[in-house]
Amino acid sequence: MQSLIPVVLSGGSGTRLWPLSREKYPKQLLPLTGEDSLLQATVRRMDGLANVEVGAPLIVCNEEYRFVIAEQLRLMGKRGTIVLEPAGRNTAPALTLAALAAEQEKSDPILLVMPADHVIVDVQKFQEVVSSGIGFAAQGMIVTFGVIPESPETGYGYIQAGQPVPPESSKDHAYRIVRFAEKPDVASAKTYLDAGSYFWNSGLFMMRTSVWLSSMEICRNDILAACRNAWTHRSVDGDFIRVKKEEFAGCPSDSIDYAVMERIAVDRESSLPGGIVIPLSAGWSDVGAWDSLWKVLPKNDSGNVAQGDVLLHDCRNMLVMSEHRLVACVGTENMVVIETPDAVLVAPLEKAQDVKQIVDNLKREERPEGQLHRKVFRPWGSYDGIDIGERFQVKRIVVKPGAALSLQMHHHRAEHWIVVRGTAQVTRGDTSFLVSENESTFIPLGTRHRLENPGCVPLEMIEVQSGSYLGEDDIVRFDDIYGRDQRDQR
Repeated sequence: MQSLIPVVLSGGSGTRLWPLSREKYPKQLLPLTGEDSLLQATVRRMDGLANVEVGAPLIVCNEEYRFVIAEQLRLMGKRGTIVLEPAGRNTAPALTLAALAAEQEKSDPILLVMPADHVIVDVQKFQEVVSSGIGFAAQGMIVTFGVIPESPETGYGYIQAGQPVPPESSKDHAYRIVRFAEKPDVASAKTYLDAGSYFWNSGLFMMRTSVWLSSMEICRNDILAACRNAWTHRSVDGDFIRVKKEEFAGCPSDSIDYAVMERIAVDRESSLPGGIVIPLSAGWSDVGAWDSLWKVLPKNDSGNVAQGDVLLHDCRNMLVMSEHRLVACVGTENMVVIETPDAVLVAPLEKAQDVKQIVDNLKREERPEGQLHRKVFRPWGSYDGIDIGERFQVKRIVVKPGAALSLQMHHHRAEHWIVVRGTAQVTRGDTSFLVSENESTFIPLGTRHRLENPGCVPLEMIEVQSGSYLGEDDIVRFDDIYGRDQRDQR
């Protein structure tokens, strides 16, 4: 039986879905369309695929959110390989790292490459289309999936399809790739739609491991060499594979399309593999902005999508999400309203793409709202900044059963800990003791300390910090069970 490995590329930041998506907690980690995050839904998309042996997922991601991805896989009951990119170098190097990981398998498995932040509404139809492409991939072709366009979109790239494969086929099954087209202007997009031979570029690909590596050797041997060198000097860090940072730093940046696929379309007489596109109509969306999310979510008779504590009166075509407070809208149309504990977005749906300008402004002003949520996830649990003022800060801390914060010290702040639920194991200086519910303890400035949860229920506590400087970088870390260094805060 043919073996297939789902490769999930999780490197995007999703700035147009701010304020839910943040740079260090991007959209693929969010449950935007159901209980699963987009990443979890992507991994689950291959469950039950018939007539093929589906291996454990192989995820390539940024170091910033590696622990969240590992936790999301654990909650699904999934085990997978997580490869960490020391720096973002676009999709071609990311896929090359995945292929080098899959190269360890003797079966030369087929790789199904999926971005972690896309939505597929009809999973059964998607699996049917994937199944139809497995035979082509097994024969040594590179398969991509072209979304049947519904409108002249200017936010997507396009793929022009040529002759059907095999040539005698009269069924809409697979086509030779003629060319890839950049994101067009409105007039060109209308021409593509009218032609009937163009598809939206989904960013989904399928090929044998050896086929991708040999294609990179022909097209971008510089990228392949840098990735091989970094992979050769890799290390295993708990659940993660770390490629060598110094070796990967010199890797050129390029996309799968530019590095290989466009060459395949143009140069068919070379030793490159054949490239085909298979039509896909399964409710695909790259959820690139709030208007595209509104299109794929279930709506009421007035076209409204409401999630969280939301009240609407005389409203039409609204996307309203509330995480923290009651949000009420009266007499509004064609708007997006997104409420989080530390930011609120209000914009017309037609201007949804311009949210990126707000994020750019936040970066220029070095404001934290562009980087992190008020609630921050860590490998041991999470903390939520409840209040902050001059020389004080209050946080709600949750520590998972069996987890522990690093052994650390602060130069500029003292901390008061009050246990609300569970039992805390506290190390303070040379002593270690338990703190139970409704009890508290004090950590003086400059004292080594550690917080652990020895119990079987989450430990919940309130932390009151006081001092001259309360930044998360005021940490001297002496020991950490998660292998973090001083760059990893908390």
